[in-house]
This record gives sequence, C-alpha cells and structure tokens, in this order.
Amino acid sequence: MDLNGARILVVGATGVLGQRLCERLGEHTTEIVVTGRSAADAERLRDRLGLRAAHALDLVDHDQAVAVVRTAAEELGGFDAVLVATGVAAFGPAAEEDEAVVEELFEVNALGPMAVLRAALPHLADGGAVAVLTGVVAELPVAGMAAYAASKAAMASWLGSLRRELRRRRIAVVDARLPHMDTGLVDRALAGPPPTLPPGHNIDDAVAAVELGLEHGVREVRLD
Repeated sequence: MDLNGARILVVGATGVLGQRLCERLGEHTTEIVVTGRSAADAERLRDRLGLRAAHALDLVDHDQAVAVVRTAAEELGGFDAVLVATGVAAFGPAAEEDEAVVEELFEVNALGPMAVLRAALPHLADGGAVAVLTGVVAELPVAGMAAYAASKAAMASWLGSLRRELRRRRIAVVDARLPHMDTGLVDRALAGPPPTLPPGHNIDDAVAAVELGLEHGVREVRLD
C-alpha cells in the first residue's frame, strides 16, 4: 500500500514504540488518528506531529474501543491502515499466576485488539492493511512468561485466520514478531520481576521494519 496520504488509525500510540511509529508514519501522512490510555498524552502527540485527532482508549473496555474506532472512521472517512501497538507483560511461574493479571494480559494483548479490528474492518479500504505488534514471545515461550506468551500467541493465531478471510479484499494482515527492545515494557510489568534478557534490539530498526511491512503487505515482520 502507498502510505503517502494514507488514512491510519494507530492504537497504543502513546507508548515508546507507538510514538516512534507515528513519527515515521507522519513523514508520509498527517491523516492519522491516535489513541492512548491517557487522553492528554494522545492529544500532546497529535499536536506535536500535527495529526488529525486523538482519543483516550482503554482496551479492557470493548464498548469504548468500538465507539472510538467508529468515531475515528468518521473523522478520516474510513481507514487505509490500522496499526495496534499496545501491550502489557507479566512474569512469574505459571502455577502462581494471579487470575486478574492473566485476564488483563489477554484483554490488552489479544481480546482488546481483536475488538478494535472487528470494529475497523467495515471501514477499512480494500487493498489496505492491518498490523499488530505481537512479538517473538508468541512463538518462543520461555519459563516465567506463560500467560504473557499465551496472550500473544492467541493474537498471532487470530491474525493468521483473519489473513485468510481477507484475501478477497486484498487486505494485508501484518504480524510484527518483534524481539525484546528497551522500551521500558518489562519494567512496567503487571506482576513479577523480568527474567534476564539479552540486550534490546534497536528501536529505529524495528520501526523501519514495521513501516516496510505495511508498505509491502508482508505476513510477518521480523528482525535478524
């Protein structure tokens, strides 16, 4: 797809990766609606980059997610692309996971993004794209990350089915299987201390890879 002048919804735009992605996409278009848990943070991002609109969106609230997507579609006159850059983590042995933490992991990492995309699809132009940041943890679960990995794997599996269903509309479904990066995500975990992790990959490289993934409609975005 051509990103120049594209109408894009970015969910989770106020995080480290979300902001960098918006900066990169903003080089091609200002027809972008951004969302974040904090309305003030989303509005500051909108104003800094000169984007179309900003809204508060908590993925745990599916009704709010659907309402925000519909409003964004009206503001942009539809979507050419939808990018979901949200995510939360939690760590600890599977046998000791707290039920409330597990529920929030699945809400933010899987169920909420699914609700956003379901609401967006009727407004998404044929030949467009959707992209979700899942992470390599979706396919390489390690000890101490059972529910976190499972929530990401659920999202990745759903995207695989969605890709098949959207073939006739020529809508690319991009699964960004990004590695660990120093975005502060692990330091904001819902529970538990993070395990020892390798040095984080370069964020700019990840952002450039997602941009190319959207442009070329690749199935998966990976970093070597």
